[in-house]
Amino acid sequence: MISWFGEKTGHWALNTNHCSIKEVSLARIAGVDLPKNKSIEIALTYIFGIGRTSSLHILSNTNIDPGRKVKGLDEKEVDSIRKEIENNYIVEGTLRVEISNNIKRLIEIGSFRGIRHKKGLPVRGQRTRTNARTRKGPKKGSIALKKKAKAKK
Repeated sequence: MISWFGEKTGHWALNTNHCSIKEVSLARIAGVDLPKNKSIEIALTYIFGIGRTSSLHILSNTNIDPGRKVKGLDEKEVDSIRKEIENNYIVEGTLRVEISNNIKRLIEIGSFRGIRHKKGLPVRGQRTRTNARTRKGPKKGSIALKKKAKAKK
């Protein structure tokens, strides 16, 4: 088991008094450091492109209990999870590139969805007469109110 001095103070130093290393203190999968105190089912969702369902599929394929903590996994189990993700899932940077390429393609061919992306409006049929502030940004404010404010000064 690996133990760390000063976990509460933030100073990190490896305790080398232990001879055998069995557990993983920090699992790094697909370029993401998984939180060590969470269950592996939840920790895998920190990887972009993996949700709860995918996480459960990965764990069932690798025969790992979803309730186990990340710090309780050994190196073989982390490697099996890593191989499962690399072979069967598109995650992180590759997925982000694929999504952006899909959006660029929609804009390029001039489809309705591409035009909505280009204008910064909701893409999936939501109403825009009211709401849609997330896509449209903050309110512009009416011109009449600005003219009144200038007249008072």
